Amino acid sequence: MTQRVVVTGVGLVTPLGTGTDKTWQNLIAGKSGIGRITHFDAEAAGMACTIAGEVRDFDVNAFINRKDARKMDTFIHYGVAAAQMALEQSGLEITEENAQRVGVGIGSGIGGMPAIEKTMRAYEKGGARKISPFFIPMTIINMVSGWVSMMTGAKGPNVATVTACATGTHAIGDAFEMIARGDVDAMLAGGTEGCICELAVGGFSAARALSTRNDEPEKASRPWDTDRDGFVMGEGAGVLMLESLATAQARGANILAEVVGYGMSADAYHITSPAPEGEGGSRCMLAALKRAKLNPVDVDYINAHGTSTPMGDICETQGIQAAFGNHASKLMVSSSKSMTGHLLGAAGGIEAAFSVLAVHNGVVPPTINLDHQDSACPLDYVPNTAREVAIDVAVSNSFGFGGTNATVIVRKFN
Repeated sequence: MTQRVVVTGVGLVTPLGTGTDKTWQNLIAGKSGIGRITHFDAEAAGMACTIAGEVRDFDVNAFINRKDARKMDTFIHYGVAAAQMALEQSGLEITEENAQRVGVGIGSGIGGMPAIEKTMRAYEKGGARKISPFFIPMTIINMVSGWVSMMTGAKGPNVATVTACATGTHAIGDAFEMIARGDVDAMLAGGTEGCICELAVGGFSAARALSTRNDEPEKASRPWDTDRDGFVMGEGAGVLMLESLATAQARGANILAEVVGYGMSADAYHITSPAPEGEGGSRCMLAALKRAKLNPVDVDYINAHGTSTPMGDICETQGIQAAFGNHASKLMVSSSKSMTGHLLGAAGGIEAAFSVLAVHNGVVPPTINLDHQDSACPLDYVPNTAREVAIDVAVSNSFGFGGTNATVIVRKFN
């Protein structure tokens, strides 16, 4: 028998703030979290892009003791914090009796690149003796789930998805399927990223993927606008507590939404560019609808991948049109990346969380900076102002380098 799967906790660390409530309030207010890069001197380094969505109010000591924090790179800090917040909101107590039925699945697209960068510099100056014994565990991606498992006592699956910018969505979708099959009763799942460093910013800049609107940081991320010129990097984490409905109801948990669908697909086309006309994304959305046993007309809102790249925005729009047909023009579609930037492997985690909160609160986040809508992108992108409206079903899309696509669907719990 397939188990129904619900969301009972949300944890967020984003450029809009540390904490779910702070992030959500700034999101629906249409505030931008984009600013000048402070993690390093981007101008002195000669970067074409000198802006990013940095997390500016994070105190690692509020979540992790100093001794352990020194053994982790930034992406682990963010992921652990988001997981703690999701677990706390859920009210689930992990005990010896249920520990083997609770798992962790938190991934990252890039992982510990800042620590790799710093360690290489130390090595070049002082040789092998300058390499920390914690270098490997502070950089490898599965250590987010590892640390969360150790800190919470969760003894179920301990896994980490790595699928570029689709990571967080795949992690949540995979956790959904584990619970639906009855493998586990609960999973902390999502994505985390903390790689605003010279190598990462330089690499994306070299690929000409980033916006260079450096004089107007808050206006740089502008999905579906004719003046968009690339994405803006962000950092942070988004983690959901997923539980079987039976487990959640048995303990009287507050249910925020239900996860009902999950789809995956491959473009099989190009290392970075989406397939023409969004064909891969379209198949992914249709697969999720099929898994959810929903029709296109049942969907009210799509939290789009919406990165603010010239080609990506058009292809996603075309994919939505192909998947939803005539209903596409009636959908509300928005990109929270207009405010957070693109959190890479964490994007799917925070955007699934935004979809849950949109359904739960009856508010659709806006797409800010949409001043001159591209005629090739003719949908309702909820421009500049949040919309209070009842939402029954929401779709969250994430597409990654290598042509990997993921979609999750959440609906109001009834």
